[in-house]
Amino acid sequence: MNIEAFLLCDAATEQQGKLNVLGAFDNIYAKKVPTMHPACAIAVRIRFDKIEEGKHSVRIQIIDEEDNNICPKLEGNISVRTSPGHDSTVANLILNIQRLKFEKYGKYRIDLAIDNKIEGSLPFHVTKIPN
Repeated sequence: MNIEAFLLCDAATEQQGKLNVLGAFDNIYAKKVPTMHPACAIAVRIRFDKIEEGKHSVRIQIIDEEDNNICPKLEGNISVRTSPGHDSTVANLILNIQRLKFEKYGKYRIDLAIDNKIEGSLPFHVTKIPN
């Protein structure tokens, strides 16, 4: 398994296996806290080898610097199948998030676990807009 893309972005879509991403970022600017980020997306593209066919559990969590979840974690399953004659296949995952609330400035991260093992951790910050 290989994580080919793991992004926090303005928007993402999938069309016929193609992952489309708009505006990847790692900083959210706010005048004051608490603040509400109106909309964003987490986009993930995972390549699985033929030997990894089958069902896999996926968990995505958004965590603050004290290791607290700041919103409900997303848990689900994906079923991986390769096409005949292919050695691998990809799974594109998109999580659209509305009204994400941050209580304080600081460091945050998005953890991606597959089959209960952390496969990626994406850091980002909530930063005060300078005067």
